[in-house]
Amino acid sequence: MLPSKVVRNKAGRFVPVLLAALILAACTGQAPQTPQVNIQGPATGTSDYYLQQVQQSSNDSKADWQLLAIRALLNEGKIPQANQQLGQLSQNLSDTQRQELQLLTAQLQLAGNDTGSAQGTLDNLDLSSLSKDQQARYYSLLIVASQGRPSLEVLRAYIAQEPLLKGEEHQKNIDATWQSLAQMTQEQANNLVINADENTLQGWLDLFGVYMANRNDPDMLKAGIADWQKRYPQNPAAKNLPRTLGQIQNLQPGAAGKIALFLPLNGQAQVFANAIQKGFNDAKNGVLNAAPQPTAAQATSASQSTPPDGNAGNDPNVVVSPAAADIGNQQNVDTPTERTEPGVSEIATAPASNLDVKVYDTSAQPLPQLLAQAQQEGATLVVGPLLKNDVEQLAASQTPLNVLALNEPGNIQNHPNFCYFALSPEDEARDAAHHIWEQGKRVPLLLVPRSSLGDRVSTAFAQEWQKLGGSMVQQQKFGSTAELKQGINSGAGISLNGTPVNVQSAQSQDVSIAGLTIPAPQSSEPAPASSGSVDATYIVATQDELQLIKPMIAMRVSSRSNVSLYASSRSFQAGAGPDYRLEMEGLQFSDIPLLTGANPSLMQQAARSFNNDYSLVRLYAMGIDAWTLANHFSEMRQLPGFQMNGNTGNLSATQDCVINRKLTWSQYRQGQIVSAR
Repeated sequence: MLPSKVVRNKAGRFVPVLLAALILAACTGQAPQTPQVNIQGPATGTSDYYLQQVQQSSNDSKADWQLLAIRALLNEGKIPQANQQLGQLSQNLSDTQRQELQLLTAQLQLAGNDTGSAQGTLDNLDLSSLSKDQQARYYSLLIVASQGRPSLEVLRAYIAQEPLLKGEEHQKNIDATWQSLAQMTQEQANNLVINADENTLQGWLDLFGVYMANRNDPDMLKAGIADWQKRYPQNPAAKNLPRTLGQIQNLQPGAAGKIALFLPLNGQAQVFANAIQKGFNDAKNGVLNAAPQPTAAQATSASQSTPPDGNAGNDPNVVVSPAAADIGNQQNVDTPTERTEPGVSEIATAPASNLDVKVYDTSAQPLPQLLAQAQQEGATLVVGPLLKNDVEQLAASQTPLNVLALNEPGNIQNHPNFCYFALSPEDEARDAAHHIWEQGKRVPLLLVPRSSLGDRVSTAFAQEWQKLGGSMVQQQKFGSTAELKQGINSGAGISLNGTPVNVQSAQSQDVSIAGLTIPAPQSSEPAPASSGSVDATYIVATQDELQLIKPMIAMRVSSRSNVSLYASSRSFQAGAGPDYRLEMEGLQFSDIPLLTGANPSLMQQAARSFNNDYSLVRLYAMGIDAWTLANHFSEMRQLPGFQMNGNTGNLSATQDCVINRKLTWSQYRQGQIVSAR
């Protein structure tokens, strides 16, 4: 045993060492910890946090913190601050930092709506040097740069991004892939040329084919999807169906019941209601091929009640026809020959039925009373009303009944029991924008009447044109027929120039994909007008007006000009003989399939019924399609992308169950009316 003196001496020497160690450990615990910086991973912090780290960091890590701060600022929509930090970045960056800078630059360009520059920035990136998180962001930026337009490149971007995502972001990718594909027509999808090893993409295309072939038969669609899942078990959509397709499993067929037809049976709109009711009843009773004779009341009412401005009147309740024509006693029905175009299915009409239908007069009783009466009498579906004010009132009524409204309110609201089916000039103008764009034209001019109709058409066309990626649209307004005659007599002609259409765009929304947020552009200014010469002119005019406008254009435009002329259905009326058709050489016009040769015998029947008034024939066709849509109400509301070939156009339902119409385009060629391709 050691002497106690030795023990005390050793303990005395050990205490200071122990104290020193404790003090050092305490100091070490209180020293600030330097956070790890990983610019290739997710940025989960706020911009304030990253900016604080920029102030506290050394030069070695400062650029990394700045890059993270810029990313956070962009995701928070703080574009000016992001630009400021970008300007303060060091020029001496590593390869990894430069790659991240390129991603952020592309995101900044997209936030400023400069998609062209963003695409160029992304093209210069070395994808193989990016981390998985960066690759997911890269594909998100490619998708946003597409501006919502479906394409093969966008589909490939979604498919490449899918394995990089998890959880809810993964499901969003599946949903968005399907949404992009569903925006295509069957013909567009069939024309996609893919590589032999793109098995996932082939699976998606086959799924789209299954959907398009069975979309109007829920049972067949369910079976088709189940079979597809067996054939493509490794496809991401086979494991996680797009949510919109998953809803099909829960589709509930509409209960058969009584239909309440809400129409104004008195007043100025009576003649239009009669045409719709006749089409509805003829389809219900299966007498579309039996040519009925017009009653004297129908002929007299048609000749006295159709306003010269049709749906263009100051009162939007006057008529829903897109192109009401002046009524004459024309006896010649000018119908194109029947055509069979590739990819166009036969017109769909619901079969005859003994389903109980009762008509309620919206001009005789207030809507609340009619709704209560219809519900008490067992109605399960309301078709109508026809007038815009009544539709708006019904949409606000919170009725439990299903409603297929025959007009659109000014502000569409998505009600689970409402669909909207209207013949409107705005709908026709949007279809014209698509047709002209698909023909490769990029600088359109609108020639429209100086009226509320002209304003509505111009706004609808311009809004749709900019959605397609076009620049600002120009318009020129014309006056009465007398003014046009005066202009042609003086040799003034019409020059193809105009003033920009002021479009009040809907509020832009931020785009979020795979955790990457692209803030909406802060500038609400419309796209600048193109500096090129006008290459397309869309004319909204009656037949008499068009006979003056076309030669007035020829006075000022060389015959060698490549300007294509397009007209709305407003110009297509009965009684136009061969001289008129020769005068209109080269002009393309749109109209409903019934008036452009889809069913000549039915067209002749309808023309006789309504004294060759094409505006009423269009409403008659609307009544036929309303019967078919009423029989598919559940599918319209519950099946995404519902489509049907109708007598008023190729019909499709939006997410809000607004029925859009794709019209048939025809062309005057050597005195004949032929299909425009």
